[in-house]
Amino acid sequence: MSAQENKKLVRRFYEEIDKGNVDALDELVAEDYHDHSPPPFPGFAPGREGLKQAFRMFWEATPGTHEIQDQVAEGDKVVTRLVARGVQEGDLPGIPATGKQIVMTAIVIHRVENGRLAEKWSDKDLLGFLQQLGVVPAPDGAS
Repeated sequence: MSAQENKKLVRRFYEEIDKGNVDALDELVAEDYHDHSPPPFPGFAPGREGLKQAFRMFWEATPGTHEIQDQVAEGDKVVTRLVARGVQEGDLPGIPATGKQIVMTAIVIHRVENGRLAEKWSDKDLLGFLQQLGVVPAPDGAS
């Protein structure tokens, strides 16, 4: 696939997630998918099934959207800078529902193989996420 096709695949991945269409991952993600930066919660299966479990959990607890700000692709890799927005309507492991709006920035690298997402590395603002939910105190004067 070309770099442009790989970028389109990643954009479609986020579009399907934003619709809550987790079943689309069967088409978009390799079965042996490797997440090098998994969610900070235990108990997910390996591969595509674990990714589906994680997204179901987040979709039910914090439905929202992903806004792609930048994308760069070269070879089999796509780098995406994005902003995720949502409201914590349901419980996350160890974090009861707060009803609070959350905004989290991330930079994600996907590797594409045979037209599917095969690997992912990401740097997410988990500290800011936890501060917005009140799990970790924000510095004095921060909102």
